[in-house]
Amino acid sequence: MASSKLQLPADDSVLLLFTHSNLSTFAADIRVSQQTTVEALKDKLWRKTGTAVASMRLQLRDDTGAKVADLDDDAAPLAAYGPYNGYRIHVLDLDPSSLTSGGWLEDTSLVDKYKMSDEAYDKLHTNFRKFKEKMTPKSSTSEDKEQLEKHMEELCSKIKVGDRCEVEPGAKRGTIKFVGRAEALGRGFWVGVQYDEPLGKHDGMVKGIRFFECPQGHGAIVRPEKVKVGNYPERDPFEEEEI
Repeated sequence: MASSKLQLPADDSVLLLFTHSNLSTFAADIRVSQQTTVEALKDKLWRKTGTAVASMRLQLRDDTGAKVADLDDDAAPLAAYGPYNGYRIHVLDLDPSSLTSGGWLEDTSLVDKYKMSDEAYDKLHTNFRKFKEKMTPKSSTSEDKEQLEKHMEELCSKIKVGDRCEVEPGAKRGTIKFVGRAEALGRGFWVGVQYDEPLGKHDGMVKGIRFFECPQGHGAIVRPEKVKVGNYPERDPFEEEEI
């Protein structure tokens, strides 16, 4: 496989959109050094998409979607094709039997699912059903609600605006932008998060109320028990351990 990309000043990199012929959900804005070779880029994309390097063709397209060039020289650096910020690299998977074809990596309805019987599930030492029965009172009282609010307030006391965090489900990373009550959303305490990636639902405005500001699609407001604060740096979208 290819060697790692050469070291370049940050201002020699370009911000490109990556898309895939078979994966409709694969779309990411990634900053790439212009000295990265086509071969090295294919190697990284193979790790991200599952398309084999030998079956991969890369196209450089401009911001209107028009093709600028085929990246057909594996030894050439990206700079040889003259990319600009906002251009797109489109991955074409030429293998008709590829894992990416037919929706197998995206459509979960195509996957046979294991289902545990209720009897077997109830025999588990611990499961969500037992947890829910334990945590959910048979009848909700004002005392229960007060205890729940105190618990949420205690959690929020350890969260402050500017903290880095990870949000479940999905281990989504971001930055805390709001902590406090939001009666328009429901009783109790809430935490506003700006995700690093466009995994949210809004720009910090919910039901006509501005709780914080962030790029559209990066904002979320969740209950504090879903938030863990700590040393959660922004993920490198090309990290090898991520797919």
